[in-house]
Formats: sequence, structure tokens, C-alpha cells
Amino acid sequence: MRILIIEDDAKTADFISRGLNEAGFRTCCAADGLDGLFKAKSEPFDAAVVDIMLPKLDGLTVIEEIRAARLRLPIIVLSARDSVESKIKGLEKGGDDYLAKPFSFSELLARIQALIRRATATSEPTELTVRDLSLDLIRRKVTRRNVPIELQPLEFQLLEYLMRNTGRVVSKTTILEHVWEYNFDTQTNIVEAGIFRLREKIDKPFDDKMIRTVRGFGYVLE
Repeated sequence: MRILIIEDDAKTADFISRGLNEAGFRTCCAADGLDGLFKAKSEPFDAAVVDIMLPKLDGLTVIEEIRAARLRLPIIVLSARDSVESKIKGLEKGGDDYLAKPFSFSELLARIQALIRRATATSEPTELTVRDLSLDLIRRKVTRRNVPIELQPLEFQLLEYLMRNTGRVVSKTTILEHVWEYNFDTQTNIVEAGIFRLREKIDKPFDDKMIRTVRGFGYVLE
């Protein structure tokens, strides 16, 4: 799942981004309102964290523009202002939740997860299942034949991408773009290494294998 962070303070943005990455999310940061609005309109995200005080375009206007574009993106408003009036204004403009600075990362994470649960309850499944393999998108857990499988964040994202494309051959290039967010250096072997580690955990302990290499094309989970 991808989270958009629109925050002009580099330390705060890095703090949020690193924490979310460790929690298994992918993040994209924008340092001003115009760039943040452009990213929100042009790329798919599962939630956004938006600071109110932003250069070029303030956070409340960014949220207004996102809602005017009919994007149903869950938004958490961040602000150094903790007044009731500030909270009301942030929610009135289209924010789904409000968090005053300074804040604890654990609280921010819990609020993001809650917003995503509510948003996905009626739009997308929170669990992917292929045969006896299950992936829980909210709790970030994977099981096969009810046996828990521990995955690193990038391994989880790679498996999620393969499961969302079950039965479809996906190329190394598309995996790089969607999992590692690389659009260059197709000579790197990180995809092969990721597939190898995933097979060690998903396939090796079981008789029937799910991840297949299609020579010259890519990989398929079936």
C-alpha cells in the first residue's frame, strides 16, 4: 500500500516515511502543496498525510482540490495548531482525521491503518487468496495451509503484486516499477534475488510450487 506524505519539513517527512516503510508501506513525499497535489492526482495512493502549512499551496487548499477532483483518498491532516477551530476547518475541507504536532508515530500509524480499513471495507478486499496461500493486507500477515510465513516488507510487496496478477506473467521491468519503484537499470538482479527469497519461504517447504519462471518473459504465480 502506498502513502503520500505532503510535508515541507524534511525531518518530519523523513521520520514519517521511514516509520511507514518499516511498517510495510511504500511512501512518496512532496515538499510543497503544488507537487503534492500533482502527485495525488496523477498517481494511485491508499492514504495521504497532509501538513496544513505548506509552501506554494497550503494544505487546506490541497485537500479541497483533491476532493474537487472526486478522489476518495483517505487524508490525515497534520498541523502545529491544536485548536478546535483548526481541527474543524481541516475536517470541513475534506480531511478524514486530524493529528496535532508533535505526535507519536504509533498514533499516526494506528490512524492510517484505521482509515485504510474503513476505506477498503467497501471498495477492495483486505485479504488476497490464491489456493492455500493467503495474504492479509491490513495485518500484514501471510499464511500457507494455515502456516504463518514471515516476510520482509519488500518480500510482502512482491508477493502482493504477484497475487494481484495471479495467472498473469509479469515482467522483471514491471516488477521493478511497481515493487521497487525503479524505472531504470533493468540489468539489476534484485528481482531475481527477491523471487529466490520468496520461493524459499512460499514454495520450498511445500510439495506444490506456486511461483513459476516463464523464460524470456518474467514470472507468474498460479
